[in-house]
Amino acid sequence: MAGGEWIEVATFGGGCFWCIEALFAQLHGVVGVRSGYAGGSAPNPTYQEVCDGRTGHAEVVQIQFDAREVSFRQILEMFFSVHDPTTPNRQGADEGTQYRSIILYHTPEQKEAAETLIRELAREKVWRNPIVTEVVPFQAFYPAENYHQEYYIKNRNQPYCRVVIDPKVAAFREKFADKLKRGQAK
Repeated sequence: MAGGEWIEVATFGGGCFWCIEALFAQLHGVVGVRSGYAGGSAPNPTYQEVCDGRTGHAEVVQIQFDAREVSFRQILEMFFSVHDPTTPNRQGADEGTQYRSIILYHTPEQKEAAETLIRELAREKVWRNPIVTEVVPFQAFYPAENYHQEYYIKNRNQPYCRVVIDPKVAAFREKFADKLKRGQAK
């Protein structure tokens, strides 16, 4: 990775990691996205353990991005535009603590940026209900099993991908067409 000193890391959870990964992988300036688990207590959890609610982890994505091309603030704004941060432990039909809205900050600057944006969004009353997104210090990230990585790309004909992820990808591409990697805005 050239320019490694400019590479930053963001870790978010906003529902199913397949959806969030599919969206942010298209973003100009993003050099890597991995699905995984964070925010819980058990080391090296499995998907089944996380889904059973035994670990306290959320499904998250860890995004590596070039801060010269896209800022943490821009990524935060996109994160809040692609999920509902007002529904505790739920996104659409996906329900459970693993689907909670969570920002795991890596630096004090990320914490401040997240808290500032949440205050701004609350003031602007973007949603009817209060924002319940957790803003907590990053402690550990556990990559999800290999079959979860690039799930949307590898399984576009799966019913979940067609019914749930396809519309989110289309809306993301339309809303952020000027922020996508070359060849993504189709």
